[in-house]
Amino acid sequence: MGKMIELTASDGHRLAAYRAEPTGKPRGGIVVIQEIFGVNSHVKSVADGFAKDGYLAIAPAMFDRVQRNFDVGYTPEDIAKGRELRPKITLDMAMKDTQAAVNEAKKAGKVGIVGYCWGGFVAWMASAKVSGLSCAVPYYGGGILDNADIEPKVPVMGHFGEKDSMIPADGVRKLAEKHKKQQIFIYPADHGFNCDQRGSYHAPSAKQARERTLEFFRKHVG
Repeated sequence: MGKMIELTASDGHRLAAYRAEPTGKPRGGIVVIQEIFGVNSHVKSVADGFAKDGYLAIAPAMFDRVQRNFDVGYTPEDIAKGRELRPKITLDMAMKDTQAAVNEAKKAGKVGIVGYCWGGFVAWMASAKVSGLSCAVPYYGGGILDNADIEPKVPVMGHFGEKDSMIPADGVRKLAEKHKKQQIFIYPADHGFNCDQRGSYHAPSAKQARERTLEFFRKHVG
């Protein structure tokens, strides 16, 4: 459904992005932030899904600054590669590239952001640091609990797994207590429960989280 385009960040860095367009006039724009596996087939399918829901979806290649065209699956070797690249992307880099994607998406109207795994952390930070957003939806973002003190400028809906050993549920509950204005949900699932290409995929949780996310986007984006 989609195609690859090029974005330019404020510092001149050029990065690829997957662009999926709806049929008819867009309801708004959704920026989809990848896991540590690049803009792979799963991320593209997520973007295509939001396009089918009526949004212009933009999924920026967040690792282009360190390795262009990074696109892997979910084997132990793939996970190791992703974990090797992730620390090389500073928060400043991630925010600049996210801003570039938001700037593109807002051609369609209001913009929401959704991110998964590392992308969930990016979406959480973007809620406070990126301009032009109407809302943010982080899924099980590693690093969110270490950055619980940020003050989102837009409504946030967070999705976490009760069985996620990397993001303890007790910490998520403290996050929810600290940010009472935001919606934080915990599901009977593990890390990565939204990805149907991972062993941790949990269909009921993924379905419920997506329904909530779509309702959230309908309210805040269009």
